[in-house]
Amino acid sequence: MSKRAVDAVFQALFLLSDVRFLLRETTPGHDLDEAQKARAATTLDKVKRQVAILEEELIR
Repeated sequence: MSKRAVDAVFQALFLLSDVRFLLRETTPGHDLDEAQKARAATTLDKVKRQVAILEEELIR
C-alpha cells in the first residue's frame, strides 16, 4: 500500500471523527442547525476526496 493511500485512510478517519463529534453535539435528536449542516457537508466532501484517493491507489 502506498504512503498516499495510508495517509488517505488516516485523514478519512480523522474527518469521520469530526462527524462523530458533531453528532455527539446534537444528541439525542441530531437536529443540525444551518452552520452544523454546512460543516457536515464540507467534512463529508473531504471524506469523499479521501475515499477517491483510496480507490485510485488500491483499486484502479
